[in-house]
Amino acid sequence: MKYDVILAGVGGQGVLSVASIIAQAAMSEGLNVRQSEVHGMAQRGGAVLAHLRISDKDIAGDLVPKGGADLIISMEPLESLRYLSYLKPDGCLVTAAEPFNNMVNYPDINGVHSSIKRLPKWRIIEAASLAKEAGLEKSVNTVMTGAASCFLPVEGINIEKIISQVFAKKDENIVLSNIKAFKLGQAACAKAG
Repeated sequence: MKYDVILAGVGGQGVLSVASIIAQAAMSEGLNVRQSEVHGMAQRGGAVLAHLRISDKDIAGDLVPKGGADLIISMEPLESLRYLSYLKPDGCLVTAAEPFNNMVNYPDINGVHSSIKRLPKWRIIEAASLAKEAGLEKSVNTVMTGAASCFLPVEGINIEKIISQVFAKKDENIVLSNIKAFKLGQAACAKAG
């Protein structure tokens, strides 16, 4: 088994945190993981791209080849389109619905969503409203982790355990809100399918 993931978004959206959580969960199952990341020019608002490779065998390189990604997870819909050349023909794109308007002349969001909906497999997740429902507006990336978990070769319960560990240093309510956000993302993905 080999499973390649591209994670995309802009600085400050938690792209690298999501990659790390999924990687740790995969390793907890005894899988091999390779990860690489590219940060944008600005800490917040610049493009962020992470490559995540998961396998039950050795992995030769850190980077997902063009046309090789089984899954694109994007925190921002326009960023998801930027990396479509990495997606396999039968791969899936999972993106947050809400734009991060960090540029002048951001394209019409309906047009962006229409482009995504032309793909064979996709999910557009209303991540901001689900994060709010979870009780923590900053948990959009955790909602997206939950949505993506429907496609990942990693058990959801193991991802939940890592989320709990990552946020354990914070208030218990933050842990609970992030677990709720994860589950809401899972449910949204299953419902959309």
